[in-house]
Amino acid sequence: MSETYAYVPRRLLRRRVRDIASGVEGVLMAVINENVSDTGVERWMELAYIRKASGREFTTAVANVEPAYDQPQTGRRRRDPGSA
Repeated sequence: MSETYAYVPRRLLRRRVRDIASGVEGVLMAVINENVSDTGVERWMELAYIRKASGREFTTAVANVEPAYDQPQTGRRRRDPGSA
């Protein structure tokens, strides 16, 4: 297995994000293109490194990362046009 990896620039670096797979929020610390294979055949994947509030980091697929907002948007509801 090759130990080569490359940092990938992202607009959400150092911003608060949410992992949609687990629902956990944290700060996006890095996105790295890594060889994730444990066999002889290389398999490259972009992994997002997210630091939780506890200080521990975890990885997830970049496709699972979305911006997190400080305030939930639950209070804003569109009024039904048929309601009074």
